[in-house]
Amino acid sequence: MRKHLLPVLALFGTLGLAHPAVAFTPIETPSLQAQVESGDLPPIESRAPRDALIVDLPAKGRETGRQGGTLHTLIAKSKDIRYMVVWGYARLLGYNENYELRPDILKDVTVEDDRIFTFTLRAGHRWSDGHPFTTEDFRYWWEDVANNSDLSPSGPPSLMLVDGKPPIVTILSDTRIRYAWGGKNPEFLSALAAARPPFIYRPAHYLRQFHAAYADVEALKPLIQKKKMRNWAQLHNRFDNLYKNDNTDLPTLQPWINTTGKKGQHFVMARNPYYHRFDTTGQQLPYIDKVDMRVAASSLFPAKTMVGEVDLLARGLGFSGVPLLKSGESRQGYDTRLWPTGASSHIALYPNLNYIDPAWREILQNRDFRRALSLGIDRRIINRTLYFGLAKEVGNSALEDSPFYDPTNSRAFAQYDPDAANRLLDNLGLTQRRGDGIRLLPDGRPLEIIVETAGERIEEVDALELITETWREIGVKLLARPSDRDILRNRSYTGLTMMTVWSGWDLGVPTAHLSPEELAPTRQSTLIWPKWGQRYQTMGAMGEQPDMLAAQELLNLYEGWRTGWLTDAEPITKDEAWRRMLRIHADEQFIIGVVAQAPQPVVVSGRLRNVPEMGLYAWEPGAQFGLHRIDEFWFEDAAIKAAALE
Repeated sequence: MRKHLLPVLALFGTLGLAHPAVAFTPIETPSLQAQVESGDLPPIESRAPRDALIVDLPAKGRETGRQGGTLHTLIAKSKDIRYMVVWGYARLLGYNENYELRPDILKDVTVEDDRIFTFTLRAGHRWSDGHPFTTEDFRYWWEDVANNSDLSPSGPPSLMLVDGKPPIVTILSDTRIRYAWGGKNPEFLSALAAARPPFIYRPAHYLRQFHAAYADVEALKPLIQKKKMRNWAQLHNRFDNLYKNDNTDLPTLQPWINTTGKKGQHFVMARNPYYHRFDTTGQQLPYIDKVDMRVAASSLFPAKTMVGEVDLLARGLGFSGVPLLKSGESRQGYDTRLWPTGASSHIALYPNLNYIDPAWREILQNRDFRRALSLGIDRRIINRTLYFGLAKEVGNSALEDSPFYDPTNSRAFAQYDPDAANRLLDNLGLTQRRGDGIRLLPDGRPLEIIVETAGERIEEVDALELITETWREIGVKLLARPSDRDILRNRSYTGLTMMTVWSGWDLGVPTAHLSPEELAPTRQSTLIWPKWGQRYQTMGAMGEQPDMLAAQELLNLYEGWRTGWLTDAEPITKDEAWRRMLRIHADEQFIIGVVAQAPQPVVVSGRLRNVPEMGLYAWEPGAQFGLHRIDEFWFEDAAIKAAALE
């Protein structure tokens, strides 16, 4: 297991991160041969980048595959087609299986003092429509999108600012661009490898037709009206959506292209004929021709798998469905694998420290109250009931495969101790109870905690039911409220949620060179302190100043990780910043972890090759299937099926 989970991030200096050049002869993809012969598509020699990325699969312990076939999977909502951008994992830089950053779309990266970054593109690389991919696409995003007040009213994203100042961006050639900041920007490269990256480039040749600097705005008005947009900027932003993957006309660099549009119940992703990755035999990746995605209720995923509608599936499957999935394996010829999850907690409770109710906010911000809630959870029962004892009964902290794992942190207030929890609550003055034993607030209201859930994972709802029983023993009533994911987040941002249930930090196996921004109030999207995070993201323009010393200290330590210095001019290493931040979280119980590393069912067709038997299923870093390179998966019967269709 450890060889799969040990994350080692490459240390960057002034040396480049290039892959060595490999001579190869590209081979035409069988499914594209007809388009080449008809003249609708150039031959492979013209489509392949001159500096293509050559993947040596045997050196990675994988089989060289064969092209062809359609991979069938399921999604819960039509907007989940965006996960093809996550799983496809074509990034400027990406993590390899050892969690080292390596160039992907880029040919080479050089870094000087975490301040100056020079990118070299692959000569001859093209967008999915055949148009050259050059530094003009980077310039367009920087000058015409990120720094255009109509398209980006808040200015460039925070990633592109150091001490509030943008970089000097220099176009060196069609294939070389440099970003130079006055101070260190250690998060820049890792952000580009994220499951949802910032996409600091755009297909300029396509988007210019909607931009006021290049197009006739008067001529755009009929389209603006047709699309029911307010102005050209809204129209541009509607068509500019590399992550959502819902504009079939928008060129992409991903391995597959959406051919179906944004709505419906059935989506087909076709192979990108200009994709930049090849194997050593000259075959262009991805091996698989098409990905077929059908919308269904996630509760039906196990049943649909059992009747043969799935070749690969993980997201939407819960551990409770494993017995049913196992029962259909021999009949349908698939395997149900159990991968450990990479979040710091598989299930976690997020008290909203910015809750709009002043009386409740005061209580939620009290450390002993959060500790009492954690002590009032029987993790052993939850683990045995929901995961057959296979999960870890720990709080929210770094997992065992991180160099920062500390059993003291993981176990802090994670034991079931209702007596200790009751003492803490009594000491807070919450001694009055109503007839059913539920405690009363000082203003006479019952101590009823509403926990909102997106309802996307069955085990979250089941866990809340079990927590409801044990919290009742300490005089706390839990009320679960299902909500849509987007509604839940928006309610949290405005302080309307009291508590939410989610997974823990995406980064459950941190190393020193990965950013600890999740641990500090730096993001509005962090459900424990959305208004504090908003203030940081907007550089004080919006949100609220943190009014808790521990939260302020986390911000101080985060800045220390970034710069090497704390605010009082004390030097600090990245390792020490991480360790101190993790200790604060364990002590404060800002996020109340329930269980960690619960097994994630991964259904894999018996015909599908190169899917790891055991892999970490994580959002960051890893992009779920992305780290495992889904474009290298292939069907053993692909050649036979392709011949039968001809």
